[in-house]
Amino acid sequence: MAPAVMWFRRDLRLADNPALLDAVAASDGRVLGLFVLDPQLWDRAGDPRRERLAASLRRLSDSIGGRLVVRRGDPAIVVPALAEEIGVASVHISADYGPYGQRRDKEVEASLKCPLVATGSPYAIAPGRILNQQNRPYQVFTPYFRAWLEHGWRRPVDAPAKVGWLEADGEDLLESAVEGAGEQGAHEHWHEYLDQVARYDDERDRPDLDSTSRMSIPLKYGEIHPRTMLADLARKRSRGADAYRRELAWREFCADLLARHPDAAWKPLRPEFERMEYDDPGALFDAWRQGRTGYPFVDAGMRQLAETGFLHNRVRMVVASFLVKDLHVHWKFGARWFMRSLRDGDLASNSLNWQWVAGCGADAAPYFRIFNPVGQGQKFDPDGAYVRRWVPELRDLDGGAVHEPWKHGGADGYSDPVVDHADARREALRRYDAIRKG
Repeated sequence: MAPAVMWFRRDLRLADNPALLDAVAASDGRVLGLFVLDPQLWDRAGDPRRERLAASLRRLSDSIGGRLVVRRGDPAIVVPALAEEIGVASVHISADYGPYGQRRDKEVEASLKCPLVATGSPYAIAPGRILNQQNRPYQVFTPYFRAWLEHGWRRPVDAPAKVGWLEADGEDLLESAVEGAGEQGAHEHWHEYLDQVARYDDERDRPDLDSTSRMSIPLKYGEIHPRTMLADLARKRSRGADAYRRELAWREFCADLLARHPDAAWKPLRPEFERMEYDDPGALFDAWRQGRTGYPFVDAGMRQLAETGFLHNRVRMVVASFLVKDLHVHWKFGARWFMRSLRDGDLASNSLNWQWVAGCGADAAPYFRIFNPVGQGQKFDPDGAYVRRWVPELRDLDGGAVHEPWKHGGADGYSDPVVDHADARREALRRYDAIRKG
């Protein structure tokens, strides 16, 4: 029996990987593990994602005896060339529903002389499966979520019992100092977090408590499958576990939207927003990226992002609202900056969440919902601990005073507010009224 290729992409794990099980079954256990460093993806990724991917690939290679083959280039050339070199009977993948991933896989399939077999996906329920009674996709999350729960998902599957991993020439694995990456690290982190998931619903909006799971990072690289997490959550009975399950469904709703509307990566789903008046990104956009807007809660978030490649979800919404509705910059510029800066940069979640904040997506927040950057800090960082951690200029201000330093004598080296929020809010609503009235 000829060997098979397991082409890893967003499934850098051995357990609960149906595509790998298919590769093993199709080849009597003789499998070559491949990862392609695709310039179309690699060159557009920022350093945080590159470093995290490099660490995850090292852990995956370790788990298969150091035999992961990494090659660089166009997958439509690299994968068929390796398949011929090894003489494989089939190439196995988890399905990719992203705009580029779908095009790439069609090109690879057309270039191969053997079957390209897609099994499973990065989601509990693949995009396109959840339809309403009219056999159409959902545009609103809440009914999608109910249908998602009713549809259900398969149970996780074990890792293959025995695999004869083949060897071939490839590039040296990239260096990375990132800790905790890989399948084992993902499972250890997840099981530690499960002990506190009951608090998720009460604490998920509090960046000062640092009590979110940060599982968006291993989910991005497929070090753990959401099916595995859902199976664990099913054994928990709490509002926190229910709220966490809902967030996993939101991730899949975003993927479903992008699979059906690939242009939504950078264009609004609601076409009237094409007429929205935006300002060119300039000095104010630079101040936002650098965390120097003079609004402490916003600046803390942007500095956390720059230093760690991660940003708390509540703060993501606030900094996004500030860019779009206080600085009047198009959301796509913020979305692109996030994709370069985040370790968990996932195109579907990123773009559709930016559209949610900007009011131009499916089931989006209404445009007139404009976060007050001071009020958000006072509500979700009441003692100012989060701001003091990331904005050292304000560490001498006590308690909630950090959210309005201009009322407490200011702070040396800290910026004055770059805009007046009340004025910016009125201007945002004026621009919205212009498109609403046609």
